[in-house]
This record gives sequence, structure tokens and C-alpha cells, in this order.
Amino acid sequence: MLVPSRRQRHHDRMISACAQIPANVAEHLRDDEIHVWHLPYHRQRGRAPLCSVLSSYLGIDADQLALTEGEHGRPALAGVQDPSLDFNWSHSGDHALIAIARSIKPGIDLECLRMRPGALEIARRYFTADEAAALSAVPAAGRSAAFLELWTAKEAVLKALGRGIAFGLKRLSIGRAGGQLILHQLDGDDAGAWQLHALSIDSSLVAALAWRGAKRRVRLWTLASGG
Repeated sequence: MLVPSRRQRHHDRMISACAQIPANVAEHLRDDEIHVWHLPYHRQRGRAPLCSVLSSYLGIDADQLALTEGEHGRPALAGVQDPSLDFNWSHSGDHALIAIARSIKPGIDLECLRMRPGALEIARRYFTADEAAALSAVPAAGRSAAFLELWTAKEAVLKALGRGIAFGLKRLSIGRAGGQLILHQLDGDDAGAWQLHALSIDSSLVAALAWRGAKRRVRLWTLASGG
């Protein structure tokens, strides 16, 4: 289950930690946890930082790690170094997030917070009617953030499924209850079997994490400089 942060209590009740080096915490990944790494993103480095973090969890050199892609573009580990380990990552602007877990397929999505003047129009066209109605009720000043919360939540679920937005954004419905994100409906699946959480990363970022399975403790790490 999710537990309170030792530094600050967030609405998603994840454990936050200061800057760390992956090798120092990788061996402590438990079966009931998900590790989320926040790190800088530089386009010219491509997937190199991702491979560096993953290699720490696999106990190999980064240049030995190989990635492949699923039918819909979801990256995955190639080979059988640790078949129980899975991951997902997302980047926006100069920030990136990596989610790592065992025996589940995590989905994570990240967006830099910025004004979205067409948010309501997009929602009415591509989201469910209930989602669009809820968004229209949000005051204009907070609508961009509310839209991005919905968007990242949908993307996180789709990534966990191994699908993209071509799956159809209206085929899943997301709301809020008690300060928590709730997956109300997912075509072809039991929405109640899913976990969905907004992540408190930074006031300038909106992010969500999703997976199919039991509740887990989410531990957020920030990549130390040079890590």
C-alpha cells in the first residue's frame, strides 16, 4: 500500500527522497514497491540516462543493456537478465520520469504545466462526456492543470496496457474521489483491478502513474548529479 512521505505528506501518499544514485537503492526494490526516478532530460542523450538507471537494477554495465519495442512502441527490456523487471518512462521539456517495478507493467506520463487554451475543446472532442463536463466546471485559471491531470492519467493507463492514444481516449474514463484519481471504466478490462495515482514531483510538472494489480508503495527518487 502507499505510505506517507517521511519529508512531506502528499495527497498520493508516496515516499519522497532526496538525490540518490541508482546503484545505492536498486537492490532494495521490493516486490510490493515501484521506484520512480526524476532526472534531467536532454534530447541529444536519447535513452542513455534511461539505460544507465536500468542497468543499475540489472547489475550490468549500461552498454550491455538492450531495449526492444512492443507492437505499439512501448519500450521493454530485451534478453532475460531479469524477466520479472519492467519499466516505463516519459519526458517533457528538460525533465524525465522512469518507473521501475517487478511482476507488473507500470505506465507513467509527464507533462510540463503550461497554458492550454484549447483544453476544453480537446476534451469535448476526445474525452468522455463526463470528463468534458467535469473539466468545464473547473474555473478557467485551473483548467489547464486539470486537463493535463486527465491527459497524463489516460496516457499512464495506456502505456501500462502497452497501447498508445490510437486505442481511443474515450475508451477509458477517469475521475476524482477523495482527492485521488479513479479509473472508472476501461474497455475490455476490469477498471477496479487498476491503480492510478497523480505524482507530486514539482509545481511546474503534472505526472501520473498506473498499473494493473494490487496496491504498492511508490518511492520517488531524484537522480543525483553524476548518477
